[in-house]
Amino acid sequence: MKKNLSTRGIYIGVGAAFLVLMVCFYIILFYNTKNRIILGSAIIFPLLVLLLGITLISLIKGKLTAFSDSLNACIDDIVSGKEDVTFELESETLIGKFNHKLQRLYEIMQNGKRQVQEEKQSIQEMISDISHQVKTPMANLKMYNSTLLERQLTPEKAQEFHERMKSQIDKLDFLMQAMVKMSRLETGVITLTISPAPIYDTIGLALSGIERTADRKKMEVTVDCNPAIIVPHDKKWTAEALFNILDNAVKYTPSGGRLSVMVERWEMATKIDITDTGRGIHEQHYAQIFKRFYREDEVHEFSGIGVGLYLCREIISKQGGYIHVKSEIGKGSTFSVFLPNERQL
Repeated sequence: MKKNLSTRGIYIGVGAAFLVLMVCFYIILFYNTKNRIILGSAIIFPLLVLLLGITLISLIKGKLTAFSDSLNACIDDIVSGKEDVTFELESETLIGKFNHKLQRLYEIMQNGKRQVQEEKQSIQEMISDISHQVKTPMANLKMYNSTLLERQLTPEKAQEFHERMKSQIDKLDFLMQAMVKMSRLETGVITLTISPAPIYDTIGLALSGIERTADRKKMEVTVDCNPAIIVPHDKKWTAEALFNILDNAVKYTPSGGRLSVMVERWEMATKIDITDTGRGIHEQHYAQIFKRFYREDEVHEFSGIGVGLYLCREIISKQGGYIHVKSEIGKGSTFSVFLPNERQL
């Protein structure tokens, strides 16, 4: 069986072979010239070269040992999950360059770890939010069902309880559908299909969802949009996003109010303004209203679970756009949706 040579064995073998060759060379040269100086050189020069070689090899070995120790220490710190790992990056040597690459690998690993933690936290928050949102309608359903089973009610009263149960079931159904949409968007199961299309048609699709409710509240709805404006967007999901804004506008606007949609094409983006004459939003809540399941304390008497604007922001941002809010308490709000005029790669 062939045995692997150790590093020390290789050094000794190479040094001995070099020494023998040098001595043989000088002996041959001495026999041909009979010069005593050459004979002395045959002894001294190979020894000096061998000593220099040993010194050089020792220095290289020391550098390699230091590099190996430093590398092992870094890898041990990375494997153990240490937050602050020290890398020697000051020198322009091979060790410094290698440590720079190792640092980049460490940063990538840390970013991946941080992303996993954030996703885990997001899932935990979502589960907590779902549990909180489902708890109330489920408790109501149990109470209504128990009342119907245990008490003798008049047909009119029983019908009233059935209608209340239907309302809670509808709320649960809406919640489940919203959760499915959110999870699909966040996990990338649904891919937006962005292509140039008239934004006028998309707005019409969104308005069709609030038409009956606006009519019941006798609201004035106006649209100012050039049918020729073409914007790269996903028609189905953009209509869903705009519908969520329009639905909130109708919900929080008193009967007889006004709702307007105005579209302007700017140089870089197309702006869609949705303005209502509703109750308005406090300025300190502008950022919070786009959070999942967030609802202001003043609107709990209105139906809803607080996912519409969250979905809206997700859909628009995935198309390279953004939303701006401007509102005045008691006078109404304007939600401005900006969609890029050129498709975002």
